[in-house]
Amino acid sequence: MSEMMSAAGFKSPILEDIRSEIWLKLWGNMTFNPISSLTHRTLEGICQYPLTKELAHNMMAEAQTIAEKLGVTFRVDIEHRIAGAEKVGKHKTSMLQDLEAGRSLEIDALLGSVIELGKITETPTPCLNTVFALTKYLDENVQASKGSLALPSVSGY
Repeated sequence: MSEMMSAAGFKSPILEDIRSEIWLKLWGNMTFNPISSLTHRTLEGICQYPLTKELAHNMMAEAQTIAEKLGVTFRVDIEHRIAGAEKVGKHKTSMLQDLEAGRSLEIDALLGSVIELGKITETPTPCLNTVFALTKYLDENVQASKGSLALPSVSGY
């Protein structure tokens, strides 16, 4: 299957450690999605603004500690992961798109699950907890208002 996909022009590597690849994907989503919903900024904007870039780094470091306690290895370091997100450009995360549309945010699945694993592994998660609390509160307000708190679409950031 990988050969057929590659022949068609798709990247289709065979991965030995799928669990670590899932964590790599989660690592970005659990970080950039809530930050984007709180700031209403794209990946590029988050990665270029020093304070949100630092927050992303701290969140990823907490998650990496949890993951490593569970036997996960990351094939890229935090700085490369953030640089990769920045290269995506002015992309709105799915959580920001959901916020703009007044839809429920996937904060429990993306970040709440990692915080729960932090408790199980006895790993402190102060940054993750703070971002989770703020995003959860935002989501509850949007849902209580039936989406009327949704802001206009982001452009140019």
